[in-house]
Amino acid sequence: MARRALVVDDEKAIVKGIKYSLEQDDMEVDCAYNGEDALELAKNNKYDIVLLDVMLPKLSGFDVCLAIREFSTVPIIMLTAKGDDMDKILGLEYGADDYITKPFNILEVKARIKAIIRRSGSHSSSAGEVTYGDLKLNEEYRRVYVKGKEINLTSREFEVLELLASTPGKIYSREELLHTIWGDDYPGDVRTVDVHVRRLREKLESNPSEPRYVRTKWGSGYFFQA
Repeated sequence: MARRALVVDDEKAIVKGIKYSLEQDDMEVDCAYNGEDALELAKNNKYDIVLLDVMLPKLSGFDVCLAIREFSTVPIIMLTAKGDDMDKILGLEYGADDYITKPFNILEVKARIKAIIRRSGSHSSSAGEVTYGDLKLNEEYRRVYVKGKEINLTSREFEVLELLASTPGKIYSREELLHTIWGDDYPGDVRTVDVHVRRLREKLESNPSEPRYVRTKWGSGYFFQA
């Protein structure tokens, strides 16, 4: 079955170029040029990846990303024309999985898409469900529950949790987490890890400031408390 992408940008030339290139890889591509149309498409269709520009009319890319995260864990790559780190960090805090700064090379975009789709489906054959207190982690279906309620995690948030929970008590440095989950070619820095850990705590913990599961070893890194 062909992969399906949603490309959102108010610059039609950019959308046209990305659409053409992805279609050469046999992907089906839907397009939107404003935030409202993008959100409507995301609600009514199932996508394997969303490419989402930050600066959009009607609804910003951040608003669209946040709204999508209320009903979907589809991987989202933010596109930003700004070089400001805050835009990148904000995108991650709103639930994005990755970001690419304009102007970009379409080959880089396609490589990032393939990497994220590969990671999001990499555990499909790995059966198993583990429970730690009120937290249940289903590795086969990539789902997380707290007190029986399903928690929506992005693919990166799930990967951080899965890695930490796979070896409870083992301390992973921020650099190790960045290298293992985002890869050697990821252009961001360790603040990306901090953002994802903070979001994990906000979603999983009853008191994020005093986490039960995702713990900090000051000066060393993060670990999972079983």
